Amino acid sequence: MSNFNQESVLSVHHWTDNLFSFTTTRNPSFCFRSGEFTMIGLKVDEKPLLRAYSLASAHYEDRLEFFSTKVPGGPLTSRLQHLKEGDEIIVSRKATGTLVIDNLEDGRNLYLIGTGSGLAPFLSVIKNPETYLRFENVVLLHGCRRIAELAYGEMITEKLPSDELVGDFVRYQLIYYPTVTRDPFHNRGRITDLITSGKLFTDIELPELEPQHDRVMICGSPALMRDARELLVARGFVEGNHGEPAQFLVEKTSAKRNSLSPSRTMVLHES
Repeated sequence: MSNFNQESVLSVHHWTDNLFSFTTTRNPSFCFRSGEFTMIGLKVDEKPLLRAYSLASAHYEDRLEFFSTKVPGGPLTSRLQHLKEGDEIIVSRKATGTLVIDNLEDGRNLYLIGTGSGLAPFLSVIKNPETYLRFENVVLLHGCRRIAELAYGEMITEKLPSDELVGDFVRYQLIYYPTVTRDPFHNRGRITDLITSGKLFTDIELPELEPQHDRVMICGSPALMRDARELLVARGFVEGNHGEPAQFLVEKTSAKRNSLSPSRTMVLHES
């Protein structure tokens, strides 16, 4: 278990029947960049049962936070969703991931596109002061089926603007745009449809996406990542990666399964 730290659960919050989040202690030696993920899990039958989770906490915070979907019958989430304060989990000592601003070229506007628990890495990104120093506007798009699934809305709109470190940046540079597909709401529709129709840009009063000035990060369902990638490529955007900064980034789920998994572990991909 030398590849892992043992952490204690500090809090658990169930947003809906399908979504929950939890916070844990943080080993002082664990370092990560905002937007990265790590492997976390539980020890089952003397083996670590693991899954990749994006870090929803900022890189400077003294706790770790994770946001998860409850996968029906999922070997790990079926256990994690029953966590309570004081329980212990294991956390890899390493973090990695595509969704860091270092992997983007300089630009004017940064679009963060997430669905469901794909919001997690962007919660970290919007708490990073460096994000606002790199980009004039930061547009956070969160798409869900139901209003109740728009987790962290109060934190984004009410608490973060008063944050001592990033509050000023948030008030003047962050645009939060939640949207749902199945409930009456002031923003309705799939994110890619709102981009294609131009309604998004009318609502937020910014020009339509173009590769000269805009940068994009994407995390969420396979359908979102596929459709958003196709939309951006059709508009002339170039995808970036580690060591090759470009104009948009997509979280690599295959990397989540394999890049941080040491030998003799059970690595899951439940969703």
